[in-house]
Amino acid sequence: MTNLLNHFLLFILAGIGMLLVPLVIGRFLRPKLPSAAKDAIYECGEPTIGSSYIQFDLRFYTVALLFIIFDVEIAFFFPWALVYGNAMQLADTGLDQGAREVLSQRLLTAPEGGAETVISASSAQTLGLTGFFDILIFFGVLMVGFAYVWKRGDLDWIRAVGSTEISPGGSAAGSAAGSAAGSGGDAA
Repeated sequence: MTNLLNHFLLFILAGIGMLLVPLVIGRFLRPKLPSAAKDAIYECGEPTIGSSYIQFDLRFYTVALLFIIFDVEIAFFFPWALVYGNAMQLADTGLDQGAREVLSQRLLTAPEGGAETVISASSAQTLGLTGFFDILIFFGVLMVGFAYVWKRGDLDWIRAVGSTEISPGGSAAGSAAGSAAGSGGDAA
């Protein structure tokens, strides 16, 4: 336990050192020539216009989070596709023994000197079907979340401010019901 604790402490100290050493070296080696032009505030090489303290629309963050979620989903699809493809090749009953051994070794990634195991066609079929239904559930959960965000209107870049709908006649459909409800017609 003490050995593990020493390793963690050494790792943390090495990380802090890797952060501080370049900063200290840069502090002593960089030239110190301040001027009004160097102290001026700029944004992307352009002079600022107005205040830099503005509120960003939350839709930017929503779109960024959705991108990250679906980007990570794609990252999970690649290893799944590799395992599923190898399992489906092994499920072929017409596969010769040499190719079955190579595919089994690639799929199992056993350590060197370990027991040689060859996956049978029925085991590979079970592995493939299990993997297929696993990815269907994974993809289904993501699609439910995507449908929820879509239904909420978070993907609509331009949203209506009010909730009144315009009827085909050109009048607001929600305005008559809203004015009748707001006129004191409560029976409570």
